[in-house]
Amino acid sequence: MLKKFIDYIDLRHEIEDFNLIHNEIEKGVVFKGTNLWILMFAIVVASVGLNTNSTAVIIGAMLISPLMGPINGMGYSIATYNFDLLKKSVKNFTFAVIASLIASTFYFAISPVSTAQSELLARTTPTIYDVLIALFGGLAGIVAISSKLKGNVIPGVAIATALMPPLCTAGYGLATSQFNFFFGAFYLFTINTVFIAISSVLVSQFFKFPISNVIEESRKKSVNRWITIIITITLLPSIYFGYKLVLNEKFNENAAKFISNVTTYEGSYLLKYNIDAPKKEVKLIYGGNLLSDDSKLRIKKSATDFEIIGAKIVIEQGFSFNESSIDENQVLKNKLNATLFQLEKVKKTVDSISTKPMFGKELLKEIRPLFPQIYGLAYSDTYIFNDTQDTTGLQKLALIVINVKSKSLKKSDEESVNQWLNARLKTDKYKVYFVE
Repeated sequence: MLKKFIDYIDLRHEIEDFNLIHNEIEKGVVFKGTNLWILMFAIVVASVGLNTNSTAVIIGAMLISPLMGPINGMGYSIATYNFDLLKKSVKNFTFAVIASLIASTFYFAISPVSTAQSELLARTTPTIYDVLIALFGGLAGIVAISSKLKGNVIPGVAIATALMPPLCTAGYGLATSQFNFFFGAFYLFTINTVFIAISSVLVSQFFKFPISNVIEESRKKSVNRWITIIITITLLPSIYFGYKLVLNEKFNENAAKFISNVTTYEGSYLLKYNIDAPKKEVKLIYGGNLLSDDSKLRIKKSATDFEIIGAKIVIEQGFSFNESSIDENQVLKNKLNATLFQLEKVKKTVDSISTKPMFGKELLKEIRPLFPQIYGLAYSDTYIFNDTQDTTGLQKLALIVINVKSKSLKKSDEESVNQWLNARLKTDKYKVYFVE
């Protein structure tokens, strides 16, 4: 059984002829003629896509970019100790990178649009997740190249590993003198390059591609040592950035919960807010009545309930009813906004009260398919009173009256109804009466 399973997942049955694989990889390394023109077109397409924030255009640039060729060539040549091919791959790859940087820098330097859009920003903060994408994307790519069944893997790998967009983003950083953009994007490009090449090394060694030259064991160890050093240098910063990403996401999540809890406070209401996770800062801008220093302090203290301890909470007033410096017309407008806000709250409360009596109808509609013996249902909320209890500690209770056909509901059915009500109401604070 185990042998059959291993045979089922074994890739070596579909491996292409080694000479054909070698020729295909060698052909993808060269940047001249067709490959050179495709590279130039891809650079322009990617730069325009990033500049206009067009995802579709950026995907198109990823698909037509031939940058995967020399990267696979580097990995394959290292695995087979083909140092002539390695030099050729590095030379052509270096040329492609420099050409891409020059072209994208020139484009962004003359482009009238210089604002960094979301597609550009997304390429400036690489993490450990980008390492995983590059590694497994590269594995898929080299396996597809090595297989007789090429399929449509290569276009997917080109999109997933995204080599061209970060390179063009680095060009944007150079053109606008924003070197944080350049270093962040170029680091992402380096991650993709290194781990696609490493995946090519791993697959080439797994398939035992023939070694082109006789090589000493000491030199093999030297090559492996350099591979380890390069992986370590590339990997460590991404782990740190990944950790920071997780912390920032957690901060954003907790800050959003905190903000939803302080949208209104003592006659003031939240006009606008901003969460800056890297700086651990939450900015709140309130409209309505002027918040006192004590009120602001209580809002800030409530942030600790949502695990954003140590965060800087900045509270500002947008428009205030109590500040004489504000334009009278603006005060009247703000009062109207506050009144409308309060009216909306009252309307929601009234709507809730008016729809409550109809809740019994909703319950009846849901329970009848389960218990056809039931033909009527009444629902009401009330409170339990006693002699020793004050009104502040009243216990709420739901009263439910269920009409059933004469002697049609068994004791076990009544228990099932109770279980259903418990699950539906999500509480056991109710009393049900069965009436024939």
